[in-house]
Amino acid sequence: MGKVKVSASEALVETMVAEGVKNVFGIVGSAYMDALDLFPDAGIRFISVAHEQAACHAADGLARVTGRPQVCIAQNGPGAANFVSALTAAFWAHSPVVAITPETGSMGIGTGGFQELDQMPMFERSIKYGVRVSSPQRMAELARRCFYMAKAECGPTQLNIPRDNFYGICHDEIYPTLDISRGSGTRVQLEEAAKLLAAAKYPVILAGGGVSQGDALAETRALAEYLTAPVCNSYLHNDSFPQSHELCCGPIGYCGSKAAMRTIAKADVVLALGSRLGPFGTLPQYDIEYWPENAKVIQVDIDHKVLGLSKRVALGILADAKEFAREVLSAVKAVDADRAVDKKRLQDVKKENDTWAKELKKWSSSTAKLMHPRRFLMELAQAIPEGSIVATDIGNNSSMCNSYLTFTDVKQHISALSWGNCGFAYGAAMGSKIGCPDKAVFALQGDGAWGISGLSEVMTATRENIPVIAVIFNNFEWGAEKKNQIDFYNDRFVGTNLRENPNYAQLAKDMGANGYRVEDYKDVQDVVADAVKSGKPCVIEAIIKGGKTVLAEPFRRDALKKPERLMKKYKHLSVK
Repeated sequence: MGKVKVSASEALVETMVAEGVKNVFGIVGSAYMDALDLFPDAGIRFISVAHEQAACHAADGLARVTGRPQVCIAQNGPGAANFVSALTAAFWAHSPVVAITPETGSMGIGTGGFQELDQMPMFERSIKYGVRVSSPQRMAELARRCFYMAKAECGPTQLNIPRDNFYGICHDEIYPTLDISRGSGTRVQLEEAAKLLAAAKYPVILAGGGVSQGDALAETRALAEYLTAPVCNSYLHNDSFPQSHELCCGPIGYCGSKAAMRTIAKADVVLALGSRLGPFGTLPQYDIEYWPENAKVIQVDIDHKVLGLSKRVALGILADAKEFAREVLSAVKAVDADRAVDKKRLQDVKKENDTWAKELKKWSSSTAKLMHPRRFLMELAQAIPEGSIVATDIGNNSSMCNSYLTFTDVKQHISALSWGNCGFAYGAAMGSKIGCPDKAVFALQGDGAWGISGLSEVMTATRENIPVIAVIFNNFEWGAEKKNQIDFYNDRFVGTNLRENPNYAQLAKDMGANGYRVEDYKDVQDVVADAVKSGKPCVIEAIIKGGKTVLAEPFRRDALKKPERLMKKYKHLSVK
């Protein structure tokens, strides 16, 4: 269309429209009021949240289910600062969030004015790209660059705008950014990978987030079936391969599947497909040292910086998971054209899955009056409709979900991943629901995490008519940390008891949502069915058993050890 004469605010809004942005999450602020005024006429829905952290998580959730960059915006200074933790979650999830952070006026930068903060440094390690709009004339150009880099680098970007630069005249073109193609790796790498896979005695595929984000399920399934290769989900990516498939062993990592861990331990070749092999996601669990240190590892990822970073790899291949899986299958067939199904390996996978299923069922079969969390999770997993999206928070019971949640397709498990910030799930669920309005969307959080963000954002969901279903694991404690105090500090509980929690179901009703309080596992499936049917924002408060007999193993077993006390009995030493 050529260059047009527009205001800087118009240039920003029109660039968002060109990028397909339909929703922007944030809290209103004077710094960007001029652009905000244009949203309705541009067809952009502004979703006003209770806290900026939830705005960024919502943009993250929407980006993960759509695969397209999504936007959050905040008032300069304290509002923008509230994005930092949530934007870091998007960074580790490789989620293309564009955070717009208005700043104090350009003539006042450095003077210590109202709500002034140097907003660039605090984001620089949590984003893939950040830029300050130095002039109104560059608004469209730099906004477009942020969208492009979010796609190209698969992660969040920051558009930092001095508030006076929303005003002024631009002469610029408005057009969408280019789509990104990453390829399948070099021909030499594909042939080397094919030879390793074809010759492997026990190949295992570790399906990472790149399989889900890259819509690579069909290609991964075809490769696994040709190789008769067992498939494990990487940590908190339970949607990267369907549990119902005969080759699937479930997720490795904290509170994951023992079948997956015992299976990958047998591997002589591991294909880490779309995985950065994050160190926390490969830690020993259930006293199983499962990572096969002597196996040859083929790591495929679109981020060259993670190749060989945390594990030694035989091949590090910069490629798209979908394209690599498709091309390496052709290369394997060229090497081994008459490959037969390995029935012995199928039987081995079935045996491991059956053994784990029996153990998990035994753990989850409590009929005690106060629900055991595992019994509740078993009932909840059975009640969640097939095809639902589930956002999971961090914490003891949220992590235990890793043993129970199964999915039929990609982009259905939206998790806090290794950033592990409490308060993630509800905001992410709101964004996911907006992106997939026809699917049931659940947010699973402990009572501690619920108090951080979910509680206040129920107001957002009811006001904006976003019918997400929150499930609160209420055991009146910070369970993950309490487990550490049990194991390492002789049951001395400091800061971990939450005995005065209110009735969250009633609070939900007071805010206009449906509220359910569940204390009997027999009621769980009916309550979930009613919540799904209602089409309204819902809060299901599950009262579950807490304490040492039900908590999972230490969350950070890599970080804690028995404390040293140099005095026989510690007493505070005061200077007199």
